[in-house]
Amino acid sequence: MSLRACGLIIFRLNAGRASTPEAVEFLLLQTSYGKHHWTPPKGHVDQGEDDFQTALRETEEEAGLESKHFNVLEGFKKEINYNVKNVPKTVLYWLAELKDNNIEIKLSKEHQMFCWLNVDEACKRVQYQEMQEALREAHQFISRNTSENK
Repeated sequence: MSLRACGLIIFRLNAGRASTPEAVEFLLLQTSYGKHHWTPPKGHVDQGEDDFQTALRETEEEAGLESKHFNVLEGFKKEINYNVKNVPKTVLYWLAELKDNNIEIKLSKEHQMFCWLNVDEACKRVQYQEMQEALREAHQFISRNTSENK
């Protein structure tokens, strides 16, 4: 048996800090169960659902963000593999930019808090090395793609 989950790494650009590492802020949610860890919105794949549908559904359920609220960036997909209670788990993440920084985040009962953090602060908060690597790769991808589009 193995577990499979999918989600979105959501970010927003802080126009007041353009061209600095703080210009990109990631959305992290704190779980209301277990060790209260921090993570981007994600969840398990339901039967008959494809991975990307799961990522969209979980983002809406956990953060209140619908697909109309963000743009998914082409060319970024990160797979993380780890064990949960000796069971292998795979998590797939896509990268999405929030269209309007004033959109309200609406947490589900699964989460008790959220925050927007730059990449260094986000990596300190998530604690897990695999997730830290995913956030750093996402930040590099955003930096490359936003500098090319100027």
